[in-house]
Amino acid sequence: MPASTAWPILLAFGIALCFTSLVTSVGVGIAGFLLVCCGVAGWAKQVLPEEHHEMIAVKARRFTPSSVRTQVTHIQVSAVHRAFLPVESYAVTSGLRGGIAGGIVMIFPALLYGYLTQHSIWYAVNLLGGAGVAHWTNATTADIAAFHWNGLITATIIHAAVCTLIGLLYGAMLPMWPRRPILLGGIIAPLLWTGLLHSILGFVNPEFNARIAWGWFALSEILFGIVAGVVVTRSGKIRTHQTLPFILRMGIEAKEFKDPKGDGQ
Repeated sequence: MPASTAWPILLAFGIALCFTSLVTSVGVGIAGFLLVCCGVAGWAKQVLPEEHHEMIAVKARRFTPSSVRTQVTHIQVSAVHRAFLPVESYAVTSGLRGGIAGGIVMIFPALLYGYLTQHSIWYAVNLLGGAGVAHWTNATTADIAAFHWNGLITATIIHAAVCTLIGLLYGAMLPMWPRRPILLGGIIAPLLWTGLLHSILGFVNPEFNARIAWGWFALSEILFGIVAGVVVTRSGKIRTHQTLPFILRMGIEAKEFKDPKGDGQ
């Protein structure tokens, strides 16, 4: 075995005294430096040119493993042997349907806001598709309220993509909160991300932030959340088993699917 030595501890103590001298006195630093030199020299003699070792007597002992159990017990695997959380979930298609339905409903308050405030249904559309509206950097209110093909196309793409992604998120997250899913997905979640967007846009694009009526924006988001949550929760749940084929986990009906275990699950 490697021979026991106290030189590393002495070296560490010397280094500690060197740092302590920064807030005490020079004498403490000199003492620490001397201990560091002694520690380095003594430790070097322990390992150079050959490491010092100690001979330890080893007594051979014969060991025979034994056990009081004479048989091997096998685990009986059943359908509830290992839990997958959540136990039940919504199909992917239910999230898509919820996102599409909520996206259609939230269009109407946005158009109503543009018509009541700017006498144009295209105002909210061009705000959403602001990146594609002509002369957006120096756009006037009249320019934003006018009809623009590029603004309509950009807004449609953005709206469809965001609503689809949020619908998928609802389908995945609502099973984790089985109690009051409509309250969570229809009111709490929309208010949270509305506040997040309001705080971010205030720094990123103050001019764009000033043109958004956040009350109407929150209303449209709440309508989206309620409709999407209702559609998702009424679609019915499916059991979450990772062993099932992908086509069944997608919620697609397979009439010729055979039970691999034969247990009727």
